[in-house]
Amino acid sequence: MPQPLARIIDQLKGEPSRTGSIVITVFGDAIVPRGGSVWLGTLLEFFKALDIDSGVVRTAMSRLAADGWLEREKVGRNSFYRLVKRGRQTFDAATKHIYDPQPSDWTGRFELLLIGNGGDRDASRDALKNAGFGSPLPGVWVAPSGVPIPVEAASAIRLEVSAEDDSGRRLLSESWPLDRTADAYLKFMKTFEPLRNWIGRRARLSDGDAFTARILLIHYYRRVVLRDPLLPAVLLPAEWPGRAARQLCGEIYRGLLPASEQWLDRHGLNENGPLPAAGVELARRFGG
Repeated sequence: MPQPLARIIDQLKGEPSRTGSIVITVFGDAIVPRGGSVWLGTLLEFFKALDIDSGVVRTAMSRLAADGWLEREKVGRNSFYRLVKRGRQTFDAATKHIYDPQPSDWTGRFELLLIGNGGDRDASRDALKNAGFGSPLPGVWVAPSGVPIPVEAASAIRLEVSAEDDSGRRLLSESWPLDRTADAYLKFMKTFEPLRNWIGRRARLSDGDAFTARILLIHYYRRVVLRDPLLPAVLLPAEWPGRAARQLCGEIYRGLLPASEQWLDRHGLNENGPLPAAGVELARRFGG
């Protein structure tokens, strides 16, 4: 295993357990493009590279199923999993944000959503965050005008407000923790720059290492980018690191994709046998 990848895995081991989150990354990044269902044994083989015990993985899978993210199908003694509708919708909403964000045209106005106390507030919170909304106050959500409103927040009171004056711009600046997001992007780049250098030297990665590196790349990147509102450039601080982080992530991802897909060709199984080939959308990620 190349030293840059070994260091990333060591960093992962020093963090609180995120096995369930990594499972979701595997499904969203690698399994959904290839049919959506995968044998548990394929997942266990992948997690060996992270030195995560099979019992920990099985427990994480059970929790994700109990929480309504995954559904299991038994065929004989083998278990196969796929994202349920809720998990698939969450992934579909996040896909463009991660792999192909569209530039936002700043109109000088923003959406202001007001959500009252009750179940709607809790149900819509994560959906609004993932859609790029910020929250300066409990129950108040803000995004540049034109950002799609998730269905979970359809009952919110919706206003369109000007952000050209000082109070409007202050509201925007208080709605997102941009300093923390910038720091997270810088940490991401520091972690993965050595891996880009390794690939740039045309150093050989095994198929298994390429798949491991790909999943960890997206695992770390999505933790940052899904909390980034992807604001228009005019509203961002100078030297915003999000652009450089996306460029780095895309370059590494495209470098890892062919070998990582070969690992799935050999190890990826579903109820019907080998996983089907991915569609052209996979190759187009990060502008490929």
